[in-house]
Amino acid sequence: MNDEIRRRMFREMEQKAIFDEARDAAYNYADQALERNVFPTQEAIENLARFDQPLPEDPGDAHEILNQLNTFGSPATVAQIGGRYFGLVNGGIIPASLAVRWLTDFWDQNTPLYLSSPVASRLEEITEAWLRELFALPDSTVAGYVSGSSMSIFCGLAAARQRNFERLGWDINRKGFTDAPRLRVITGRQAHGTVSKAIALLGFGIDNVEWVDTDVQGRIATDAVPELDQSTILILQAGNVNSGAFDDFSTLCAKARQVGAWVHVDGAFGLWAAASQQLKYLTAGIELADSWSFDGHKTLNTPYDSGVIMCRDRAALVNALHASGAYIVYSDNRDGMLHTPEMSRRARVCELWAALKYLGKSGIDELVYGFHLRARQFAQELEQHGFEILNDVVFNQVLVACGSDTLTTETIKNIQQSGECWVGGTQWQQRSVIRVSVCSWATMPTDVSRSVKAFVDAREQARTTSV
Repeated sequence: MNDEIRRRMFREMEQKAIFDEARDAAYNYADQALERNVFPTQEAIENLARFDQPLPEDPGDAHEILNQLNTFGSPATVAQIGGRYFGLVNGGIIPASLAVRWLTDFWDQNTPLYLSSPVASRLEEITEAWLRELFALPDSTVAGYVSGSSMSIFCGLAAARQRNFERLGWDINRKGFTDAPRLRVITGRQAHGTVSKAIALLGFGIDNVEWVDTDVQGRIATDAVPELDQSTILILQAGNVNSGAFDDFSTLCAKARQVGAWVHVDGAFGLWAAASQQLKYLTAGIELADSWSFDGHKTLNTPYDSGVIMCRDRAALVNALHASGAYIVYSDNRDGMLHTPEMSRRARVCELWAALKYLGKSGIDELVYGFHLRARQFAQELEQHGFEILNDVVFNQVLVACGSDTLTTETIKNIQQSGECWVGGTQWQQRSVIRVSVCSWATMPTDVSRSVKAFVDAREQARTTSV
């Protein structure tokens, strides 16, 4: 790097004007997020062509780069931090957690080892204890901080594979799958796609899964689960991605423990029901499982990149994920890489810690239960306007139909184009339906009523167009 570039970057760090500009742009975005179109306008989408440029030959100007991104990038974002985004289960963002994200981005910590970031190591330990307490999990449970549920499910099933092979006298790390005894994977037919992805990545083979039928709400049919044994990995759901339904953990986990089967609970957004006094009945029995995966950036409303794997069997998790090298110096303190597949990773635990500390037990309870209240309001107001509600609204998910599949599909399209709110479509019991996910602290009763009006207008527009 030539001296001119280096001097320029030193000046930028010292003068901080570029950071002031970024702050002002961020503040302006936040001011608009609650009232702007939830999905970008067509003009904003077309302006993304401004980024179609060849890689520059020479260094650029930081102010021009930031200005381009703010001018043409900000309008083309989806305003999911507002109160009217109900598409994917994308949480809002707690201000204190976002502020901590900003600070720790300046720290730029790499957190595989205590020696690479003592503060991250300590906060990982503290947050682990807080999460155990919130979810009432066994004292032996450890946490790994990963990017999201996709990776946390992978980690949980990797630990299960490690332990179950060991029980059968097989060292999977050294011997691999050649001549290995067979492990069984059992899960419901409505398991999330990330479960299938993890199964494939870990070499189990999707075609080898013992798929179990589900009931009308998407819960695994308890009586249809085959006999379990110590070669079995049973995957259950805390929150069906469409209906929000919860499996019968008490019954199935108890059966699994009797025979030494491993139970993993996919609780991406639903596991947080355990932190609500009014909703924790939904997660009764989860403490009997062996591993749990969930996100902070969904229900808890942390910034993105906040997945967690929790496992009661530390040795299984560590042995499945550990790495070695002459330059890796473990300590007597927490070395976070032992609980994750990653070595290099940012200090993502900080914003999770901040959200938990900011809200406290009562605030988390109110946040989680609030999503349920707004989902019930959504269902009730939509029913009053003649929409069909196809699921029992037990948590934060609402499935809506407009009669025919064609009318439902056209209504979804019109809602999305309106910019008033954002919802997605899905398939449910061989029908096209609208899927509403309530998961932002910013969603107020008025946001729900405003969004219901958008539903009504969109359906009327679809009816008019089809005539």
